Amino acid sequence: MKKVTVGFAMCGSFCTFSKAIEQMKKLAEEYHIVPIMSKNAYSMDTRFGKAEDFIKEIEEITKEKIIHTIDGAEPIGPNKICDLLLIAPCTGNTLAKLALGVTDTPVAMAAKSHLRIQRPVLLSVATNDGLGASAQNIGKLLNTKNIYFVPMQQDDYVKKPNSLVSKFELIPKCIELALNGQQPQPIFG
Repeated sequence: MKKVTVGFAMCGSFCTFSKAIEQMKKLAEEYHIVPIMSKNAYSMDTRFGKAEDFIKEIEEITKEKIIHTIDGAEPIGPNKICDLLLIAPCTGNTLAKLALGVTDTPVAMAAKSHLRIQRPVLLSVATNDGLGASAQNIGKLLNTKNIYFVPMQQDDYVKKPNSLVSKFELIPKCIELALNGQQPQPIFG
């Protein structure tokens, strides 16, 4: 029996990389993981870590080279590389791109390419404006076929009242559900 393949795409919410990578390690025990990173996630050093350290760790976990270019991500759909595409973390910027059909990053291209063959895309949101400017994009994507969300909650309702972060620990269960065409409830909790 063929192992299920999960495309694991990461965008630049650097403060959640440790949570995302923790889930990647768990998923790698059960699934074949194809790592994908946005240009910023792949190249920027931040106070949360150096890009080269993240790249090394991800490639060790997945035993795969990271897809980090638009032309590298485009064949994901036509070649049916993934059974499910997970974007974790999914930033407000990426939410906007997905909602508007913009494909100018490797992650957005991977999603477009994957959606064109009608396979599930699971979004694990991490954005400071989820209850602000990004709310309209979340709403639009909630009504988009083959897009699913990991349940999310306010990050810090006092200091960052518009911030939403997914419950990363629910990613494994959400993958199972999305592969069966189901959206976990409640989405906000």
